[in-house]
Amino acid sequence: MERQPYGRRLILGIVLVVLILVLMCGSCVGGVLLAPYLGRLSLVEVDEARMRTTMAPGSTPTPIPPTVLNDADAEERLVAAIYERVAPSVVHIRVVQHVAGAEMPMIQIPGWPESPAPPQDFYRQGEGSGFVWDSEGHIVTNYHVVQNAEKVEITFLDGATVPAEVVGTDPDSDLAVLQVNLSADRLVPVTLGDSDALFVGQRTIAIGNPFGQEWTLTTGVVSALGRTLPSGTSRFSIPEMIQTDAAINPGNSGGPLLDGEGRVIGVNVMIMSRWQSSAGVGFAIPVNVVRQVAPVLIEEGHYTYAWLGMVGRDLDRDTALAMDLSPDQRGALVIEVAEGGPAEDAGLQGSNETVTIDGADVQIGGDVIIAVDDQPVHTMDDLIVYLVKETRPGQEVALTVLREGQERQIEVTLGERPR
Repeated sequence: MERQPYGRRLILGIVLVVLILVLMCGSCVGGVLLAPYLGRLSLVEVDEARMRTTMAPGSTPTPIPPTVLNDADAEERLVAAIYERVAPSVVHIRVVQHVAGAEMPMIQIPGWPESPAPPQDFYRQGEGSGFVWDSEGHIVTNYHVVQNAEKVEITFLDGATVPAEVVGTDPDSDLAVLQVNLSADRLVPVTLGDSDALFVGQRTIAIGNPFGQEWTLTTGVVSALGRTLPSGTSRFSIPEMIQTDAAINPGNSGGPLLDGEGRVIGVNVMIMSRWQSSAGVGFAIPVNVVRQVAPVLIEEGHYTYAWLGMVGRDLDRDTALAMDLSPDQRGALVIEVAEGGPAEDAGLQGSNETVTIDGADVQIGGDVIIAVDDQPVHTMDDLIVYLVKETRPGQEVALTVLREGQERQIEVTLGERPR
């Protein structure tokens, strides 16, 4: 083979070296240009690895993004700010109640020392929560907190303890108003919200004195709305109660339930628990009921409700079928009317027949109220809510009822709830 001249071989060697250098530089340039993109991909991969807890040995954990930390800090600061602003409005209530003792039979065993006679009267102490309603010294709490109280003391966040006077009570809504003698500059009234504007999932904050642990804060959400439950202090029910998973325990009664802006949306009243513990759901009286009742308690000492004078229940599918009505028909079935009450005077008819449904005796045959003043009535709760919020004693309402399948109008002049 003919050998190439030395000069040509030298030129080829130089070209080869240049090509190698170009390729090396190209890879360096490519590495620099790709580094940001590879860096972003590595962060995603690391984040996914952290989620799967399969991060490679020796790798550095990716820090929590500042935005996440800021959101958590903002949440904490929000709750802390609400507590700082509202806690001075919340009070601890201590009551002393006189309880009359009962006569007990004395059994004397021969030869034994004579037993001391049991006390005929004794006193017991109780406690609860409340909040400053206005700058005139009015305090809102639950009626059951101060029921039969002979002495009431109010303690404020700054430690000041003063006597209080009960100026008004309403067992039907389980509300009471107290008054303390303090100057306006010592009082921090709450800001009221709107319980009609609440929604399920909305933030809730409770401040009170559970188990005597003063000014305790708990948080949660509105877990349900529109509950109608017995007041516990009368035979009537409280409509539109707020259900919350914020811890409501003994001693929280009378304290405020707040929204995410620190406005009062309800008065904490009870916990429903199968085991009589905090493993349950809490309930609060809606603030719009408080708006309605508290000013009247301050002015008159008591609140009067319109009274229809009937006992009823929801008309369900099985009952509707038993009454030869459409299975989709809904309303408030009249079970019984009070003798001499407004419903009886207006001609409303209660149930007159008993049938067995699913093994239980059920009363049927009464009027079915399907509207009041042209407002639809689908359940008994609808009727209760309308009467409580929209009517007063002496007012006339128009009931639309179904009687034997026929629709008719009945005018009723409402009375006053019996005490």
